[in-house]
Amino acid sequence: MMKKKYHVKVGDNVIVTTGDHKGKSGKVSAILKKKDRVVLEGISSGKMRTVKKTQINPHGGLVERAVSTHVSNVKKKEEV
Repeated sequence: MMKKKYHVKVGDNVIVTTGDHKGKSGKVSAILKKKDRVVLEGISSGKMRTVKKTQINPHGGLVERAVSTHVSNVKKKEEV
């Protein structure tokens, strides 16, 4: 089995080229290799997720999620 290779790495600044967040820029915080997606920080998604009560989150409720998009929908931001 061949190892997947991507044009972006964790920590790269990228621009979203298509989709709901087109034109926004963020930083790659993780790469999901099984789904060919990248998780971006610095972009507010407005999407919330309901979580159960846990020791980490004793009240449960809504938690904001990070934006993830397909790796083909981002391009590396040129440093000038």
